[in-house]
Amino acid sequence: MSDKIQKLKPDTVLKNYWRNNEQFADLFNAVLFDGEPVIKPEELEDADTDESSVLEHREYAESIQASRDNIKIRKKSVVHGVEYVLLGNESQQHIHYAIPMRIMGYDYGTYKKQYDDNAKKYKTSEGMNEDEYLSRMKKTDRFIPVITVSVYYGDKVWDGPTTLHGMLDIPEKIARYVNDYKILLVEARRNALVLHNANNVDLFNLLEIILDKSTPKNEAKKKAIQYGEEHQVDKSVVMTVAGATNSKIDYNAFEKGEVTMCTLFEEIAKESEAIGEARGEARGKVHGEAIGEVRGRALGIIESGYDFELPESDILARLQKKLDITLQQAQEYLNLFKKQAV
Repeated sequence: MSDKIQKLKPDTVLKNYWRNNEQFADLFNAVLFDGEPVIKPEELEDADTDESSVLEHREYAESIQASRDNIKIRKKSVVHGVEYVLLGNESQQHIHYAIPMRIMGYDYGTYKKQYDDNAKKYKTSEGMNEDEYLSRMKKTDRFIPVITVSVYYGDKVWDGPTTLHGMLDIPEKIARYVNDYKILLVEARRNALVLHNANNVDLFNLLEIILDKSTPKNEAKKKAIQYGEEHQVDKSVVMTVAGATNSKIDYNAFEKGEVTMCTLFEEIAKESEAIGEARGEARGKVHGEAIGEVRGRALGIIESGYDFELPESDILARLQKKLDITLQQAQEYLNLFKKQAV
């Protein structure tokens, strides 16, 4: 089977999208500087995403495996040399109730890697005082700061913590003595980001339409398709929307012609129908003659149609095509299973 027809992996699609320097810089400028173009795309270079490290204790050492989604190093020329900042991006599809600790771990890994690389320079105590040698770090050594932005792509309102304190049960009197760790979280479903990159604008506008749970699915579908047509949304954005909404889309579908939001929704409908059909067929096998395999498939098609809020005319057409039956037979199945499906 060709790689081109394998299912798109959401995390891979999102990583690939934010690998683009123009889009990455625009996101960070929106989050950190209210849209002011402080970070320039040409200042960014990809850095190693592996943040694995060894946590050392007096009696044992423990390895920590961690890999970021994207991290770039910003190199900016200044009067006395070059200013460095590490910028990390994490994509989150579900609410993570321990995310402050998780991001703290990524950031720690980034600093630990810098420390380890720096310490390799000091194999002997030559040129170092006793404290510096024990620290494996000179008093004048400095590391590159790291800033991490997490983007949440779920359709629920984020109700998880955004600080380490939010994860802790702290007595009020000692709260100010417990170190906190804050994260930068963006909700794709609704935010006030000032974006300038056209792809980023389209991406977040489409996600706001699609992830709005107050809008019926079929209406959201129409709005998204209309938006895609009016703004001539780029193929990379459509693929990223597919990834962000965890839609398993065959890449082959994107190579047959110009990709549109309509293509995306057609593929989502196919996936939903396939899942529903398999579910109904399995149910038919369990119930034997009471439902039967074909009737089970019909139930699955009808359920997925209502789940995706398709009009009944579309469900009838799908029943006819999938089961090779007449319109009258399709209508009978619909009448039979409608109450069970809705």
